[in-house]
Amino acid sequence: MSKTVMNMYIDGRWQPAVSGKSRKIINPCNGVVIAEVAEGDREDARCAIKSARQAFDSTVWSDLPGSERGWYLYKLADRIEAESEVLAKLESLDTGKTVEESRWDMSDISGIFRYFAGLADKDGGEVINSPIPCSESKVVREPVGVCGQISPWNYPLLQAAWKLAPALAAGCTVVVKPSEITPLTTLKITELAAELDFPAGVINTVLGPGADVGAELAENHLVDLISFTGGIETGKIIMQAASTNVKKIALELGGKNPNIIFADSDIETALDYALDGVFFHAGQICSAGSRLMIEDSIHDRFVEQLKSRMAKIRLGDGMVETTQMGPLISAEHLAKVEGYMRVAESDGASLELGGRRPEGADLENGFFFLPTLFTGCRHDMRIVQEEVFGPVITVEKFSGEEEAVRLANGTIYGLAAGFWTRDPGRIHRVAKQLRFGTVWVNDFNVYFTQAPWGGYKQSGLGRELGRQGLEEYTEVKHIFQNHKPEPSGWFGR
Repeated sequence: MSKTVMNMYIDGRWQPAVSGKSRKIINPCNGVVIAEVAEGDREDARCAIKSARQAFDSTVWSDLPGSERGWYLYKLADRIEAESEVLAKLESLDTGKTVEESRWDMSDISGIFRYFAGLADKDGGEVINSPIPCSESKVVREPVGVCGQISPWNYPLLQAAWKLAPALAAGCTVVVKPSEITPLTTLKITELAAELDFPAGVINTVLGPGADVGAELAENHLVDLISFTGGIETGKIIMQAASTNVKKIALELGGKNPNIIFADSDIETALDYALDGVFFHAGQICSAGSRLMIEDSIHDRFVEQLKSRMAKIRLGDGMVETTQMGPLISAEHLAKVEGYMRVAESDGASLELGGRRPEGADLENGFFFLPTLFTGCRHDMRIVQEEVFGPVITVEKFSGEEEAVRLANGTIYGLAAGFWTRDPGRIHRVAKQLRFGTVWVNDFNVYFTQAPWGGYKQSGLGRELGRQGLEEYTEVKHIFQNHKPEPSGWFGR
């Protein structure tokens, strides 16, 4: 571990916390301290917000032609690509995920910056027909202003990129707050941006706990938009805080995502994707297909094959190339997942596999949890309804299309859903009836930058990625010009 404390980036300068406090960052694979970072609080957040406000109000960034803002983003994408292996290994050390997964993330991240760089100069406004003679009417989009951006611990840099790239392309200034337990790659990308000489105050990265730094971003009246990815209870608190000045909000609050296997599916492929849908990053994915729904006629055969495959998953250090699944993020999160095991069994679910920490000296110092399978699950069980965020699959039986759709929709969440069938008619009907922001047909957990991402119901508000992701960071203005104004003579004559 380096003895140097990694600082925050505010107003174009690297700065320690005002309080002088710091936090140790540990590797969840083995509990070893890998870095020490500044631990900010509300005062640091206010400094960052002030910097972003001054930069936005000066128009030093928003008045740049879109093509020039795009140039900065293209250059940042190039730097990310050049440093991708360094970033991938840093991400795996910080989160515990396999280095191969982190490499996929880095490839996506550079592509995200290039995509939004390409959109930065593409919206010239829309001319609309005016009913008034000798006039013209135009609708334009302008940057919303200062954006507070709170990223989660499970995909620290990927989620930061989803927020940073469109906000900067739109002409906004930002205050980025990564999770206090996984800040390292966000600090690294801030360093890369600083080397490109973004104007001071355009990008600010502030560190610290959500209860202090995140709360200040949500409450502060100098912030025009707050974007948050994380848990539903925190999201509700942010909504309430943001209401004090009616700032715009964008929330991605997770999901409990059904993966529906109809009897006419390609079973081998569906089985493979069922595993992929849950066990990447040890199930710590908002779109994980942890709620597996299997048509009754194929249930027993599918479950036996699933159980056999799950038992072979190789746990270990994510930096080792042969590892297939790493640890959970922290001791606190491990305890939460373990608590759900007791809840599931008390509700009557049958534990088929896992449900505990693994044995072995090479795993004992990390936050590992075995791939876990519950069968005999009912729709009303907490393990089925609540987001466990771990390597846990619950299995429900269903009989027929109508029941499958009814059960799948029976959740407060609406982030994503997938289903497997060869029936063209069923594909059309079920895709239309599922109330989720993303519906995968004969696939699971696929996303790409050009398509919007976000949820129905309590999975959140707004969309990230795609053109809609850029529009989240804009305000709509109508500009009307009368070319031949004449007195009306209505008053005082």
